[in-house]
Amino acid sequence: MSKTLLKMLGTLMCVLAVCADVTPVKDFNLEKMTGKWYIVGFATNAQWFVDHKAEMKVGTVVLVATADGDLDFSYANLKDDGTCWRMTHNANTTDTPGHFTFRSQVWNNDNDMTVVDVVYDDYALIYTTKTKDGVSEVLSELYSRTPETSVALQQKFTQFSSENGILSENTAILPKNSECPEA
Repeated sequence: MSKTLLKMLGTLMCVLAVCADVTPVKDFNLEKMTGKWYIVGFATNAQWFVDHKAEMKVGTVVLVATADGDLDFSYANLKDDGTCWRMTHNANTTDTPGHFTFRSQVWNNDNDMTVVDVVYDDYALIYTTKTKDGVSEVLSELYSRTPETSVALQQKFTQFSSENGILSENTAILPKNSECPEA
């Protein structure tokens, strides 16, 4: 297959995935979602991920409910050189519990995020559509309260990602990593 045809197929997969019917978990509870999570699974057909997948490792995200019902995210990931990569976002609630929107100042894109499945003391499955300059990419993430997850949960994440148009080779269970010191 030519590279052009592969790119067109990849774009079509992203468009189909963006149109997928992804709904938030029933009875979402913002307060129970707060706290520290480990990002143990990551999946997207985006080229930046394909290019950097081999160097990605488990990172953390701390979620904090704001007084007005929004959700603050603080990401941290220890890089191989010992420095920490950090990023924060404020996700705005929508009329649908478990569905949030935010603008990334770092990546200059609009994000539509849905908590698809959650067991608050164990794991969360997050689905996000990222749009920049009219082009959308989908991303699914597996959050865990611990740095490791069960094989069954990993399979659930892989299946969910596949069902939403993400190629199996673009789905990763991330290797363990040391944590960044508290900021």
